[in-house]
Amino acid sequence: MKSLLTTLSLASICSTGLFAQPGPTRVEHVLIVSADGLHSFDLARYIASQPGSALAKLSRRGSTYTNAATPLPNSTPGMLAFLTGGSPNATGLIYSESYDRSLSPPNSDCSTKGTQVVYNEGVSIDPDAEDSGGGVDPKKLPRDPAHGCSLVYPHQWLRVNTVFEIVKQAGGVTAWIDQFPGFCDYVKGPSGKGLDDEFAPNSHTPGVKASIEATIVQDDKRMKALLNNIAGKDHSGTKQIGIPKLMGVTLIAVNVAQKLAGYRDTDATPTDGLTKGMDYLDHQVGRIQEALARADIAESTMVVLTAKHGNSPIDVAKRKIISEPEFCGLIDQVEKGLAGQCVVDTVGLVWLKDQSKTAQVVAKFHENQERFGIHKIYSGATLKMRWNDPQEDPRMPDIIVQPLLGVMWGNPESPKLAEHGGFFDEDTNVALMVSWPGGKGEVIKTPVTTMQVAPTILQALGLKGSDLKAVQLERTAVLPGF
Repeated sequence: MKSLLTTLSLASICSTGLFAQPGPTRVEHVLIVSADGLHSFDLARYIASQPGSALAKLSRRGSTYTNAATPLPNSTPGMLAFLTGGSPNATGLIYSESYDRSLSPPNSDCSTKGTQVVYNEGVSIDPDAEDSGGGVDPKKLPRDPAHGCSLVYPHQWLRVNTVFEIVKQAGGVTAWIDQFPGFCDYVKGPSGKGLDDEFAPNSHTPGVKASIEATIVQDDKRMKALLNNIAGKDHSGTKQIGIPKLMGVTLIAVNVAQKLAGYRDTDATPTDGLTKGMDYLDHQVGRIQEALARADIAESTMVVLTAKHGNSPIDVAKRKIISEPEFCGLIDQVEKGLAGQCVVDTVGLVWLKDQSKTAQVVAKFHENQERFGIHKIYSGATLKMRWNDPQEDPRMPDIIVQPLLGVMWGNPESPKLAEHGGFFDEDTNVALMVSWPGGKGEVIKTPVTTMQVAPTILQALGLKGSDLKAVQLERTAVLPGF
């Protein structure tokens, strides 16, 4: 990209000392923009074709990491990666829809153990309400038999602390804007005290994701709340809270554009619909820059642009949706009612009520490998090499199934062109740009993970990344350049 300086190798970065502590201006605020679905190449292509864009301007004062990966491309683990510094092995959250063998179902007396755990749209008090119905519905929460059958809120299910908790504990104001109240609750961290302000207009309100235009209307509501935060107000704009030391927003227009409009070819040439989503994102980045300038904090704010996940396939000719009930129904062929939870997208995660039957279910998947487009099956030793042992971790699935690139398990009648969840590069290689006062506009190709964003944020604010439990557990380093 002509607008960016030549990429330096990690060795040259280290030897020249080019990336000493950024600039003479101290970072006083950090603003995170999580653009669901945004691939690294989406960002690179847009900046190269639009050198005068807000995204290009942002890139010229920071670092763009073109080889960044999310540890697991799903909304919840993807978000928690850059907010905790940890993978699902540390956070305990491997998917937005999950399962816990140690908890009991909602509205139960805890006489049985093992329950689905769904903390996204499924726990809203009123899923159809404009503001997600005012938060999390206690009647839809799992219960903990080890603690008096008490309710388990999302923040209590998270095993490690978040950057928002640490900033709040240090006296900073914090704010986060997302799709669901459950996601905001995660951000608060295990203490439940990490946020001063939160907002979650429900993205699963009927019609929101039916078109790019409808999604933009919903994203506009989130942006209005963010601009109020930058001005030192709460999301509604009616109360002064002070400019947050740490704040952020999730935008979903690019994600929906990829699913509804897709790409033109295998080189990821965007369609008009996807260009509309990228233009919208660029315009919002411009609005953010203008708002930071109005608040007189543009030169003391670090902006992080990244994504919770990518989407696949890029080549829509590879798209093939295979029936979810039929795929998950293979488990019943081994034993009726054996499945505790079967979650699918461009990946399949299976929790079994009887873990001794794992090998039999794996064998059944192998028997149907061609029919269901199965690429690889993780279980036993192959699963434990990457994730926690499901025999020891009550939340870890017994089997993880990766389909062939382009295969999705779901509703064959669905018009969507792409989805997320799998381990192919198109799912995991997400955009990551960190723009800060004094940044030099570098492109860094060193492999990094979005987990490294969390300790980098804290270091930029003069706090300790090592105060994050996940950073300690997984030895997560700050990003190259800091």
